[in-house]
Amino acid sequence: MHRIKLHPAYVLHHRPYRDTSRIVELFTRDYGRLTVFARGVRNSRSGLSAVLQAFQPLLVSWSDKDDAGHLEGAELVGEPQSLPAAHLLSGFYLNELLLKLLHHHDPQTEIYDLYTTVLQQLKTTNGVLQGLRLFEKKLLQALGFGLSLSHEAETGLSVVAEGSYRYVLEQGVLPVSAAVNPSKGVYSGAALLALAAEQFTDVQQVTEVRYLLRAVLDHVLDGRPLRSREILSNLRQMRPSRS
Repeated sequence: MHRIKLHPAYVLHHRPYRDTSRIVELFTRDYGRLTVFARGVRNSRSGLSAVLQAFQPLLVSWSDKDDAGHLEGAELVGEPQSLPAAHLLSGFYLNELLLKLLHHHDPQTEIYDLYTTVLQQLKTTNGVLQGLRLFEKKLLQALGFGLSLSHEAETGLSVVAEGSYRYVLEQGVLPVSAAVNPSKGVYSGAALLALAAEQFTDVQQVTEVRYLLRAVLDHVLDGRPLRSREILSNLRQMRPSRS
């Protein structure tokens, strides 16, 4: 049996277990994604229930003997933090990506640091969309699905800002004569170069690369749906149209 004391972690998800316990999905800095049993935390006398919340930086102690560990304690790092209501769904989207793309017990320190950074961005009102897109790009890269964006796949020629391109999975960037239409998979060279440089100069570029990154993530997810996307789509449909 191994015991780990006060290790940096975040809660990605939790669900009830029996009468008073929870099964908690953790993302830890040095041990990767873990599943732990938190016994008795739903008991009214337990103070852990309020601590084991998403988006809070924690120090967590657990023991493990088999695949699933047993939570022994958790405490907040600093004061309690929360995401603005407008950014909660984005936070749950990040957690869902990590739950579906990370393997158990696979240390991903770089992704942990990226996640910490984007959570800090979500707690503000500046650069949120850019931060989400860069997180998606860097997550794909860390998992071995890096995007080659600055040169054409077949010719090796440099992508030009004024050009129109498709991104073909397993191949790369290909020039096309069609007009830019990201919803149909045609992107401007300017947007591709901005993503490659991780520096956007306007909102249109961010919008374009959202379609590209979604297509690549869908390929990596291999058909597994994201509940957070479905909720966002439903919310958009419920919004009243403007005359």
